[in-house]
Amino acid sequence: MVKIGTSSLTLPDGSLDVGRIEHLADQALELTRAGRQLVLVTSGALGVGARRLGYSRRPQTIPEKQAAAAVGQGLLMQAYERAFLARQLVVGQVLLTREDVADRRRHLNSRNTLRKLLELGAIPVVNENDTVAVDEIRLGDNDTLSALVATLVDADLLIILSDVDGLYSGDPRRDPSARRFDVVPVVTPELEAIAGGAGTAFGTGGMMTKLQAAKIATAAGIPMFLTSGSQSHVLSAVLAGEAVGTLFLPKPRPLRARQRWLAFHLRPRGRILVDAGAAKALVENGKSLLPAGVVGVEGDFAEGDLVQVVDGSGRELARGLVNYSAQDLRRIQGSRTKDIAAILGRKDYDEVIHRDNLVISV
Repeated sequence: MVKIGTSSLTLPDGSLDVGRIEHLADQALELTRAGRQLVLVTSGALGVGARRLGYSRRPQTIPEKQAAAAVGQGLLMQAYERAFLARQLVVGQVLLTREDVADRRRHLNSRNTLRKLLELGAIPVVNENDTVAVDEIRLGDNDTLSALVATLVDADLLIILSDVDGLYSGDPRRDPSARRFDVVPVVTPELEAIAGGAGTAFGTGGMMTKLQAAKIATAAGIPMFLTSGSQSHVLSAVLAGEAVGTLFLPKPRPLRARQRWLAFHLRPRGRILVDAGAAKALVENGKSLLPAGVVGVEGDFAEGDLVQVVDGSGRELARGLVNYSAQDLRRIQGSRTKDIAAILGRKDYDEVIHRDNLVISV
């Protein structure tokens, strides 16, 4: 799995760097000849479309972004098709939104489509469907998308090609003493504090989005490698074990498929605040969440929605599918299980969130 960012695909004026795409096609040919399968997650459609439409910087409004993406997706795929076909490689465009990976049925359909393309010897070229997305454009990024797609296809490795050759202790463009981390065993809050914002006029991703992608991929047991897209034959160098970037190590006990879907593919609809006793029961003892441990409810969620479970400091402890709506949960919070029926006039479940529908985040 390879994700290539806008800065690695475009020239400073926002136009497509055809030479870079040609070189990417060369590397894809090297991988296929070595018997490897490749899924490519690409950015750049919005930026290329914006330039074609006459924008000097990234469009700001949702309609402008959608229009730019509609123009840019065609230009981008035309460039990929031309470069890859010249090397007798077949590419297939796959446009996704968060709903395509969040809804369980569409999640499985997306997975099957990607796997069939690989089975047929084609290279899926994946991008977010920005022409119809709203929240996805405002909040989404292709670093996260690449990690989600990596979990969809059970990738062996996720490589993110960026404008920097790894994670540094500071911004190497401003701090000459900043050093690169060759290996990151786990993404810590200290590393997240280092991350900054997006680095180019047309790009959306910064280091924070790459760390988020690393957390998703490594939690699924998939190592992630961050390196520069401008290096010659960088994909072969990464696969050869050369020190050309930062390797994020996978967790020794990866999440199962259903846990990954709960943890990363669904969007939380609210938050449940719990006391110290409930936090310990969840995190250390593997228990379900009961109403007695709930001290607060935020948001307007329905039964079956995904919610975050947080402690008194606001730190996320877990995510899970809730058995009661926000309205009902506010009525029974702090109560004993045996009192639920008397308060609500019914008792559908003993648990607010059953352990089987809960994923620990810490």
